[in-house]
Amino acid sequence: MTTNRLQPPGTVFIIDDDTSFLRSLARLLTAMGYAVEAHGSAQDFLDRAAPDRPGCVVTDLQMPGLNGRQLQEQIRQSSNPLPVVFLTGQGDIPTTVSAMRSGAEDFLTKRAPKEELVAAVERALARDARERHQRGHQRELSRRFAELSGREMEVLSHVVRGKMNKEIAADLHINLRTVKLHRTNITRKLNVQSVAGLTRLVDETGVFKTPPPPA
Repeated sequence: MTTNRLQPPGTVFIIDDDTSFLRSLARLLTAMGYAVEAHGSAQDFLDRAAPDRPGCVVTDLQMPGLNGRQLQEQIRQSSNPLPVVFLTGQGDIPTTVSAMRSGAEDFLTKRAPKEELVAAVERALARDARERHQRGHQRELSRRFAELSGREMEVLSHVVRGKMNKEIAADLHINLRTVKLHRTNITRKLNVQSVAGLTRLVDETGVFKTPPPPA
């Protein structure tokens, strides 16, 4: 019976070489209102995976070919690092710890109550939505900073250190009018007007990995 709960967006990709368990789990999650896609092997999932589809992965640990941990590593290093929930009948503490350290959302046994599984899936989908939004935000910031010229980046590094226009002009051996023009271009390209806003953006992106030398 389908629930009336509003589910987080995305597809639950189920991966298990046990065909009967795979079908049973797919039916359960479909009935709970989730979009589900089932795969009989890790390689089958990787072969069909799209680089930008939202969702999460629910996978068995022990499978022929690529096992669950190997799959997790490939997903983690991909351009679409979906959260992973392990669902297995052969878990052990070292493997569980290793999987969680690599970012697994949860590690459940196949006998776990369905409420625990659903809760893990909901957390994983919500996490995917948050992380996807953050990645999109970072890409947009990177695009903006890429539009700055080398000289504009130099001026920006002085601006976020609290330098006045005259000081920047003297430090960079350019005239005051040129500094003002660069600052105008910086605020336009980054879409930020205040020094405080520029400083937050620089801190958020880490664009200046090495702190500029003190004045």
